[in-house]
Amino acid sequence: MELARSMMIILLTGILTDNFVLSKFLGICPFLGVSKTSSGSLGMGCAVTAVMVLATAVTYPLYYLFLIPMGLEYLNTILFILIIAMLVQLIEMVLKKYIPALYKSLGVYLPLITTNCAVLGVTLLNLEGYNFLESIVNALGAGLGFMIAMLIFSGVRGRLERCNVPKTFAGMPITLVAASIVSLSFVGFGGLVDGLFGGA
Repeated sequence: MELARSMMIILLTGILTDNFVLSKFLGICPFLGVSKTSSGSLGMGCAVTAVMVLATAVTYPLYYLFLIPMGLEYLNTILFILIIAMLVQLIEMVLKKYIPALYKSLGVYLPLITTNCAVLGVTLLNLEGYNFLESIVNALGAGLGFMIAMLIFSGVRGRLERCNVPKTFAGMPITLVAASIVSLSFVGFGGLVDGLFGGA
């Protein structure tokens, strides 16, 4: 029971209170680039979530079973980026073969997952105080939080396209203003996890 409670706290924290896009401001490039449509947002969110979970599952044991015993901890960033790049290539090939429409809609942003700082950030932050299971749950929460943020923002951008925006704010300026307002809305989730789980 205590384990399930702990895992739920980590999951909800990753999705809501420590959202990688809206709280930590990581992964902004695909957040702004692919969030024009809900289908593109969902596809990118699923791809990023899969890469986050798989990258964590591979990098965490490699760090503790290979890098630390060999005294090569300082190579973790290089190794993690290489692993993330391989996983992105794998997902890209799968999408190209089985879901070509999604592959085309994601376009250049799919290979850019390799350099998505949110993915690298998850793998590095998981090394600070989480065990393997907690790291997987945290990566899943971070990925779901990324996807939820993109889906919410795709709805906001859809509304913006139907609005009469002043020329000064047309295009990227109004998009950034809207993104800041959406991120402020997530501040309201700050005490939610503590409230749900009795201040844990």
